[in-house]
Amino acid sequence: MQAKRYALGLGAGIGFLLLILDGRTALSGAAAGIELCMKSVIPALFPFFVLSDVLVSSLWGSRSPFLRPMGRLFGMPAGAESILLSAFLGGYPMGAKEISRAYEGGHLKKEDAIRLLSFCNQPGPAFLFGMVGPCLPERWMAWVLWGIILVSALFVSLLTRPGTAQAELPARKILTPTTAMGSALRVMGPVCGWVVVFRVAAAFLDRWVLWLLPTVWKTAAQGALELSNGCCMLFLIPDGRIRFIMAAGMLSFGGLCVTMQTVSLLGKLPVKTYLWGKALQTVFALALSCAAVYGHVWYCMVPAILAVILLFRKKAVAFSRKPLYNG
Repeated sequence: MQAKRYALGLGAGIGFLLLILDGRTALSGAAAGIELCMKSVIPALFPFFVLSDVLVSSLWGSRSPFLRPMGRLFGMPAGAESILLSAFLGGYPMGAKEISRAYEGGHLKKEDAIRLLSFCNQPGPAFLFGMVGPCLPERWMAWVLWGIILVSALFVSLLTRPGTAQAELPARKILTPTTAMGSALRVMGPVCGWVVVFRVAAAFLDRWVLWLLPTVWKTAAQGALELSNGCCMLFLIPDGRIRFIMAAGMLSFGGLCVTMQTVSLLGKLPVKTYLWGKALQTVFALALSCAAVYGHVWYCMVPAILAVILLFRKKAVAFSRKPLYNG
């Protein structure tokens, strides 16, 4: 605890020093972050935040013939399948927001909420096709990329699937548009705040460090820091196959900015499982994207071997917890 306190204090001190010594870079980064929020983040996310609360609450516990097969495929708790719509269609950090809200309202058990965090927070098709799609050499690549994101998330859900049947979830009150509007306003603050902070950090790194790196590594570093900035830089990479693979990795991980946005929305839920899920999904997505563009099926063996190892480990842990004698 003491080391963490010193580390936070040291980081804050370095930040103050940078702001004093190079205020112009900080101002340009903050201005770029605010502009991004006003022109892209708020218009893209705010309507989804409002509609997501209404949609998830109204479909909670639904016996829809469309949602139930999806729920069984991903191992969702019965009645919580509507979270998948928010997670895969709304984009970051919509899934985490709905999971946290359901848990805090007593509609989702803690162990279920922690598991869902590992794969129910994904990039939305609007961002993928609108920002990443134009960066790819062929139009069909965007559809393949979305398929890779969904399949890699499915792999993570299979690895974390509980061994026992899950009970029905309690009913949930349908949220009105007025309530959803207030919730969306409270969520937009942390989301936009982290976008501005990471745009400032990206501006400092670009000025002092990243200009030394090759274009590919510079793009990867920016994407790991802030997703939209890294995706915008994909145009700088001449090889379309490398662009495709990097886009798969960046979209699967989401970047540190999305991670901090997610942490801001989790409340009392731990972030560890979310990070492990994102790490696994990134490995799966990178392997699948390599197989897609280079045509080597053996690339798919990387996630397959990893999945087998983790499944055996999971079964070993479950076996070790069983009593050897019940008499």
